[in-house]
Amino acid sequence: MEDINRLKVVLAEKKRTAKWLATEIGKDPATISKWCTNTTQPSLDALRDISNALEVNIQELLVPTHVNK
Repeated sequence: MEDINRLKVVLAEKKRTAKWLATEIGKDPATISKWCTNTTQPSLDALRDISNALEVNIQELLVPTHVNK
């Protein structure tokens, strides 16, 4: 499976833990763990909540894609 989100990386950059994030956004720590390993993906609403909690642009939470024109 290809990585879609950068949540684990951004958490490390911000020196925050998955447990901290779970508390901040009201999610189960197991859910955050699945997001960090790209086993499942957060919804757009969850991404918004994550970006607000971590004080980053929502785009920083996603692996960039390239469109060939």
